[in-house]
Amino acid sequence: MEFTFSMTLNEFMDIIEKNDSPPEFLSPPLQALFFEKKGNWERAHRIVQRYEDKDCCWVHAFLHRKEGDIPNSRYWYARAGKEAGEDFEAEWRSIALSLLGR
Repeated sequence: MEFTFSMTLNEFMDIIEKNDSPPEFLSPPLQALFFEKKGNWERAHRIVQRYEDKDCCWVHAFLHRKEGDIPNSRYWYARAGKEAGEDFEAEWRSIALSLLGR
């Protein structure tokens, strides 16, 4: 599944602020980040758990770390080939920037 578009982090944040649901053109991991930022962990998790690609695994890992399930988050970080960030906000931003930069 390939999603190609160009968007800045500020534009993504604007979409999150002004909408209740993400636009369909956003990739699944970006949709999950959208719902996580809106405070809907469950919906974010439902999205990423359906996919096995490294981007979804990274968001999946982040979600479990934020939930406090560290052993589960370690598993998903390993699947993504990533490491946990120092703080949640910085990691969310890092993931979003990486996904938006494609």
